Amino acid sequence: MKKHITSAISQTFGKFANKEFAKPIQNFINSSYVKIMGLDMSEFHAPQTYHTLNALFTRKLREDRDYSLDSKDFISPCDSFITECGDIDVRHAFQIKGMKYHSDELLGEHFSKEEKDIVKDGTFINFYLSPKDYHRYHMPTNLKVLKAVHIPGKFYPVNIPSLKKRVNLFAENERVVLLCETTDKKRFYMVLVSALNVGVMQVSFEPKIKTNADAQNSSAYSYENLHLNKGDDFGCFEMGSTIVILAQKDMLDVNVRAGEHVKYGDTIATIK
Repeated sequence: MKKHITSAISQTFGKFANKEFAKPIQNFINSSYVKIMGLDMSEFHAPQTYHTLNALFTRKLREDRDYSLDSKDFISPCDSFITECGDIDVRHAFQIKGMKYHSDELLGEHFSKEEKDIVKDGTFINFYLSPKDYHRYHMPTNLKVLKAVHIPGKFYPVNIPSLKKRVNLFAENERVVLLCETTDKKRFYMVLVSALNVGVMQVSFEPKIKTNADAQNSSAYSYENLHLNKGDDFGCFEMGSTIVILAQKDMLDVNVRAGEHVKYGDTIATIK
């Protein structure tokens, strides 16, 4: 795959975001970003403590949030805006109302037909992280990661205007697809979708995945005993982006709707 212009733009912005400027300049950059974007820093360290703009983007909570430990409660993996959610129509989901995409295209070539069929007539939830949101992502339930697939692609913006005008945006952008299995053997996918500016998606348990790099081909990694717990921090977006959850049929009773804001730790569904 030839590198797209959106990748070059994102890499250039990434160099700026990762540069450590002289302390007064860095403080000005950080404080300006917090003010302009309207960041709520009440759960985080002060803006001047971050040595780069990217460190501010990828900030960690000072203290973990409280969330339900009930095994049936499925929590939000991130702070975000629900752009769309609902039932998968055979193999079609919506990136936003009126804009369908095919789940097979989103998942890519490294999953078998049987693996893709898991989510036929299932459930989907789209989480959009804006530039002002907390950028780290967490596991929504106790699970085992069966496979991780990195799919190089473009870096189109994933904000609401872009979702409304570009068909198959999620399936065109670079993404990391995780096939997960709950403790009671139900399966779902978590898809990390990149966006314009930086575009890097960190996956802490798989250092071989290098997003927004020079990779031209997709790569897949399988695991036998990779167990992660609800709430575990497993990486972050460098700048805002999107997480898509595709769950098997009759797995989730979703209690959020499109247009709602959620925070990491909120109970958004019940595992049936």
